[in-house]
Amino acid sequence: MKIALIGYGKMGKEIEKIAKARGHEIVSIIDIDNREDFASAAFRSAEVAIEFTAPSVAYANCLEAFKQGVKVVSGSTGWMTEHADEMRRRCQTDGNTLFWSSNFSLGVAIFSAVSRYLAGIMNNFPNYDVSMVETHHIHKLDAPSGTAITLAEGILSQLDRKDKWVMGTLTAPDGTTSGTTACAPNELPVSAIRRDEVPGIHTVTYASEADSIIITHDAKNRSGFALGAVLAAEFTAGHTGFLGMNDLFHF
Repeated sequence: MKIALIGYGKMGKEIEKIAKARGHEIVSIIDIDNREDFASAAFRSAEVAIEFTAPSVAYANCLEAFKQGVKVVSGSTGWMTEHADEMRRRCQTDGNTLFWSSNFSLGVAIFSAVSRYLAGIMNNFPNYDVSMVETHHIHKLDAPSGTAITLAEGILSQLDRKDKWVMGTLTAPDGTTSGTTACAPNELPVSAIRRDEVPGIHTVTYASEADSIIITHDAKNRSGFALGAVLAAEFTAGHTGFLGMNDLFHF
């Protein structure tokens, strides 16, 4: 399969390594200093473009790829809330294809399914209150993480007593903390920690006066995310529309 990479940071390089190991060809690499290559024949030859950049440019990157008739797998977070309806329309009515996920890790996909299942059980036990904490490296721009928001939305879909997530505390790289986890009974607080080079840790806690139930996903490195992105690209090459992890994995 011919793959274009949009973004050539740590994730882009890891994706390149895994894609080549799986027999794919990288035909174009677009980064901050060569955006004119969107219009190149090399980019247009790609069956799928894999996009991992920043929230400020991810939307424009997808539009540029669509303009060239190239399908996109995007793992950029912090932009989809604003543009989800438009992206869905562009895929459903304009013939474009976008596979978007806040997290491409197989482990996170399993964790998300477990979290939703647990929330369904805990719906019957209102004495347990739920909260979430996510920890990421100091370079991450959005907080809470896109994965945390997706996990929170999964919990809210199963837990009648909660109907919205809210930002909890934010612990900055220098250790200072702002915000609060105090919230209304119908709200789910999601706190964020920015520390060192942590790839990603997500913890969901159900706490009562008697005990706590805690589940955690702890990413050891970026390889799981990169492999998932390549698997998504392989899937996207043969499918169309607005796609996500629920299309790739069925739990």
